[in-house]
Amino acid sequence: MRYIMKKECKIEIRMSEDLMRKLSLISKKEGRSINNQFLFLLRNNIQYFERTHGRLTNAELAAEDITEYQVGDE
Repeated sequence: MRYIMKKECKIEIRMSEDLMRKLSLISKKEGRSINNQFLFLLRNNIQYFERTHGRLTNAELAAEDITEYQVGDE
């Protein structure tokens, strides 16, 4: 089975004002939008997880139901 990724997914995230202010400030200092900074942090966390727990396989990823988060192609 081949893992095929949809173009985009969307999630809503709740966080404290303090955390949002920190994310906003760090994003500005890094020259990224808040969305791109969040994706940067998320990718780094996933890389760390895979280094410490092993790579996630295409079969595992394909089995994960993300339909509620997918945007477009509906």
